[in-house]
Amino acid sequence: MSRVFVSLVLAALTFSVHAAPTLSPDQLLERVRQERAAEVDAMQAREQAFLADRGKQAARLAEANAALAAQKAESERLKAEFDRQETALAEQQALLTQRVGHLGELFGVVRQSAGDIAGQWHDSLLNVQFPDRLERLQALAESRALPSAEDLEGFWMTLLEDLAASGRIEQVELPVVEADGQQVRQPVLRVGAFSAYAGDRFLRYDADADELLAPARQPDGGALVDAYLDADGALAPLAIDPTRGVLLAQLQRQPGLWDRLQQGGLVGWVIIALGVLGLLLAAWRMAYLARVGRKINRQLDDIGQPRDDNPLGRVIGVLGPNPKLGDLETLELKLDEAILQEAPPLERGLPLLKLLSAVAPLLGLLGTVTGMIVTFQAITQSGGGDSRLMADGISQALVTTVEGLVVAIPLLFLHALLSSRSKALIQILEQQSAGLVALHLSGAPRRE
Repeated sequence: MSRVFVSLVLAALTFSVHAAPTLSPDQLLERVRQERAAEVDAMQAREQAFLADRGKQAARLAEANAALAAQKAESERLKAEFDRQETALAEQQALLTQRVGHLGELFGVVRQSAGDIAGQWHDSLLNVQFPDRLERLQALAESRALPSAEDLEGFWMTLLEDLAASGRIEQVELPVVEADGQQVRQPVLRVGAFSAYAGDRFLRYDADADELLAPARQPDGGALVDAYLDADGALAPLAIDPTRGVLLAQLQRQPGLWDRLQQGGLVGWVIIALGVLGLLLAAWRMAYLARVGRKINRQLDDIGQPRDDNPLGRVIGVLGPNPKLGDLETLELKLDEAILQEAPPLERGLPLLKLLSAVAPLLGLLGTVTGMIVTFQAITQSGGGDSRLMADGISQALVTTVEGLVVAIPLLFLHALLSSRSKALIQILEQQSAGLVALHLSGAPRRE
């Protein structure tokens, strides 16, 4: 009854909001009754639908219970089957162990031997010619089943195949990776499991990529390959790598001259620039002094006719063709002045050359200090556990020291050579001036 009253009130409120104000009370009551009847019909329809759905839910529940019971029965059956199969497996395993007997140990030795041989053949260049043998050995070593007679025979034939190939020198067609990265199939001369050649080039086997590589840096002895192939006798010389590629790989990692120069860093390039400057300066001064020396020697052969193209002629020419000097002091002063004017051109560039020879080892010491600083920074950052992080600093320290000494030592010798040469020429000028003074004292005429 309360629900009906609430519905009437709500309907009245709704009607009072939306209805026109001219609606009479009877009309309002009729309107409320109609809406109430509609609501009752709707409630009855929902109740009937709920009752009908309750029957379906009960049917679904019954189906689910039946399926659950069926699954439980299947689970019990599978569990019983599993226990039965496990018991049968244990019986079969015991029977297998009884029948195999000592063969199990034999098969274990075969698997272990296959694994050991696969590890030994990992770096063998025969893998390029026989590419599937490592896979067969690994499959045999990792197999959990008993090997068959065919597997044992294949293992034995693989060993015999390697033994025969290791003792042969033969030329086969194999793919070779060139220095530019291109793979070309070409004739390869294989000397057992030691070395391989493509033409006059040594080949190196890369175990990780399973490829034959033609290294950019080749050792000596490649010319013997053509001579070996063209030889008619039973014996012919041929260079091989007894380390089976280790020495050839080390040769590729060995830095060249350009790599060494780059390791010196900025200080190293400065040292090289100073060395080149010193060599050019020494060459220029050596050519100049040699030319002046030849002219002085020609002047000595013709001392009576002074020429202006050499220092000696200019020193002699200060007196003129017919000197008339009043005293010895004036003559000495003129000769000393002439020698002083000729000495600087002969000694030009020597102080700079000496300076370069002294600065070069100091710059090498500077590079050593900076390299050690880089090394200690790497130790601070990495804790010294990885020596490769310290290699840059150590290389710079050592290379700059070597560069400084290599530049300084030749420059010192060149400076000493040029200094002695210039002093020898100046000494000739002083000797000839002393001769002029002696001739003036004696009053004798100048020697023609």
